[in-house]
Amino acid sequence: MSKITYLKGDATQPIGDGRKIICHICNNIGAWGAGFVLALSKRWKQPEESYRALFAPDAPEADRMLGSVTLIDVGNDRFGNNILVANMIAQSGIKSFSGIPPIRYGAVRAALAEVNNFAYSHHFTLHMPRIGCGLAGGSWEEIEAILKDVMSVDVFVYDFK
Repeated sequence: MSKITYLKGDATQPIGDGRKIICHICNNIGAWGAGFVLALSKRWKQPEESYRALFAPDAPEADRMLGSVTLIDVGNDRFGNNILVANMIAQSGIKSFSGIPPIRYGAVRAALAEVNNFAYSHHFTLHMPRIGCGLAGGSWEEIEAILKDVMSVDVFVYDFK
């Protein structure tokens, strides 16, 4: 049985032993430059490069569709534990329309289910800020319910201190 642990800290510096996946939400239009992605880009170049490659003219459109996931190996932490970043496409555009925020909960569910399956099979824990609740305009209660429903690995949620 998995559990969700809430921490004060920086999700780009995940705690604990073992393999870790840092999860975050990306939009489906190629815009990278605000929110949690700034912290990721400050720490590693690979997640942004991988995301931007999805929008190259020859890139398959399916790779950037809502619900898709790209896992990027960013190396090891100071203890030698492998860290991956999960770029999860679960935001339609970057602005609200008619009061509807850009977060797409169905895409969050699909992406988290895919990440969970990989994490479970390869013995990773998941680490994240309160995904989908900043610029994407989502509700943490909705995201937390999805996490509880689809996760079978331990999840660590970071509130930046």
